[in-house]
Amino acid sequence: MLGKPLLAALHQDRLNEAAEVLAQATAKNQIRAAVLHVFQRDTVFTKTFGAGQSENSMFLLGSISKPISVVALMTLFDKGEFGLDDPVRKFIPQFIGEGRDKVTMRHLLTHVSGLPDQLAENDRLRRTHAGLPEFVEHAIRTPLQFAPGSKYQYSSMAILLAAEVAQKISGVGFLEFVDRAVYQPLGMKHSTMGLGRFKLTDMVPCQTEFAAPEAGAGDPTAKDWDWNSPYWRKLGAPWGGAHASAPDVARFLSEFLLAKGQVVKPETAKLMLSNQNGPGITPRGLGFGIGAAAGNPGCSENTFGHTGSTGTVAWADPASQTICVVLTSLPARAIQPHPRDLAAAKVAAAMQ
Repeated sequence: MLGKPLLAALHQDRLNEAAEVLAQATAKNQIRAAVLHVFQRDTVFTKTFGAGQSENSMFLLGSISKPISVVALMTLFDKGEFGLDDPVRKFIPQFIGEGRDKVTMRHLLTHVSGLPDQLAENDRLRRTHAGLPEFVEHAIRTPLQFAPGSKYQYSSMAILLAAEVAQKISGVGFLEFVDRAVYQPLGMKHSTMGLGRFKLTDMVPCQTEFAAPEAGAGDPTAKDWDWNSPYWRKLGAPWGGAHASAPDVARFLSEFLLAKGQVVKPETAKLMLSNQNGPGITPRGLGFGIGAAAGNPGCSENTFGHTGSTGTVAWADPASQTICVVLTSLPARAIQPHPRDLAAAKVAAAMQ
């Protein structure tokens, strides 16, 4: 058997291999900025690359914003303000007709509501600098694409309506609500939904030439509303508009990995990490991806986390008590396999 010092050295070597993936991608100018942050029990490993000059560099998280938004909402669940099987129309009375009456809060949080990922009017709304209330109005009216609960379809608009419910119940603007409910209790000092107290120059720019279609796909004419625009960075879209540093994302995941109970009750945290979808439907927790597929090869079935189209990945594996966060400026669709995934896979291997 290998002794503890030898195991520690091997572990360190493998984490260095993960860092080397990002170092090489940065040296080739493939990635302009990245931060790798790994937490395992009493070990913390952090490396910065390119324009990500500090571990506190703040990146646009993309869809890692979704579980953050859902956790904020679930603080209201803990107070008995709503139930998972409550119909959405209970809180948004206009959300009725054509199958909408059957959509529950659980459906919104597990991507089985029938709502689309993006609105058909997405480009126009962003081009005209629409506010979140206007997105909500369109999401309420957009046709469902299937009967609620019958199948899985990833849906940013479902998370938007969940955030609208949180806003209606709390009486507080959602961006401020997330700060009060999640960031402040967890000591996430380099995190904000939208820009908050920060400036645009405090944020790491995305490499928008590789942006997702809903973010302009690198079209020069979309610069007024793409991921780097003041409009989008300030908007704080609940489905993709959060900013955070890598250590702050790890703080967020540790609330669930360690069942700290600082934001939601431990039993609620456990509920959020358990499969809520029926047989034959893609497993999903509340706001989180769950199972080995939520991490990288080598992760256990208890893994939970999320990725972001802006080039981010974050997961936690209770089996090895590991948190892995890779934030990059290179959009997920730019290249396959993406350096974030190659690096995270090295981290998963290091935990074996």
